[in-house]
Amino acid sequence: MTRLELAHRIYQTAHLRGQFTLRSGATATEYFDKYQFETHPELLRVLAAHLQPLIPDDTDILAGLELGGVPIATMLAQLAGLPTCFVRKQAKEYGTCKLAEGPDIAGKNLLIVEDVVTSGGQIALSAQDLRNLGAEVSQAICVIDRESGGAESLAREGIELHALFRMSELK
Repeated sequence: MTRLELAHRIYQTAHLRGQFTLRSGATATEYFDKYQFETHPELLRVLAAHLQPLIPDDTDILAGLELGGVPIATMLAQLAGLPTCFVRKQAKEYGTCKLAEGPDIAGKNLLIVEDVVTSGGQIALSAQDLRNLGAEVSQAICVIDRESGGAESLAREGIELHALFRMSELK
């Protein structure tokens, strides 16, 4: 599937119109229901194949953010042959009490994997948490950048965002 065909398929599959409150607290009349493209195995595989070239060469571990980044990171790890960790919004309070499930991340260069970015707020919070655990975090990838200031906000946090698509490309 070409990039243009993939953009069309994502739009057809996941684009909704209505009144939506985003994670950032902002409201929007357009929304991409990422679970519509993350729960279709073939579409998820094609997305990951198109994301794979965006992985920096120095990446040690893919860090999929809870919840939407996890299936993307998992499929991407399969294609790229890289380990992955699953990053919780907060450490669980039982069992291992980990924030990042999977391999040890201390001293490793992590690439944050997210689905849709609006303000970049969750990436910034998770990056700081991961850095506090000894990981190196300077880059993130996503399927859709809503072009709402997320890339600029992340740049101020020392994180470069690479998007497969910008919202304007999908319209």
